Amino acid sequence: MKKLVLSSSLILAFSLYILALPETPAVTDLAAVAVSPAKPVIAEKKVVSKTPVAPSKPIASLPPPKPAAVIPKPKPKGMYRDGSYTGGAADAYYGMVQVRAVIQNGRLADVQFLDHPQDRRTSVMINSQAMPLLISEAIQAQNANVDIVSGATATSGAFQESLANALAQAKA
Repeated sequence: MKKLVLSSSLILAFSLYILALPETPAVTDLAAVAVSPAKPVIAEKKVVSKTPVAPSKPIASLPPPKPAAVIPKPKPKGMYRDGSYTGGAADAYYGMVQVRAVIQNGRLADVQFLDHPQDRRTSVMINSQAMPLLISEAIQAQNANVDIVSGATATSGAFQESLANALAQAKA
């Protein structure tokens, strides 16, 4: 039954497609096609002037360009003061999360977990996967506004809180 419906639909669609095409006249009689006789090609004559052309004046030599002045770039100031800043401990339901932010050249260079939930096997497993993600995202974002890691919602929220506290201390 499905094959019959599918076949019928295809035939109907094809028929509608054919009907929608613009009509083009069909050539059935080759004698009706007009053929024009070939015209001979006449070569054009090119006229070459025998009058000598005066050479153009030489371009005055330009003075050599002056070397560009070397302007020392100001040392880029980062958002943070260099050093290590420890954030406050934040509750992650199954334990506390505390981080240390390491700032180098005014930028967040590293985040270290000082404390995290680790007294249950499940907490250890979840945090071993979530912590590297949170660290790399914070370094990339250069702030504490990181995405919550699925399955580690409480740890992610506590990480954000502790890191925000540490970065607030490091504000330049």
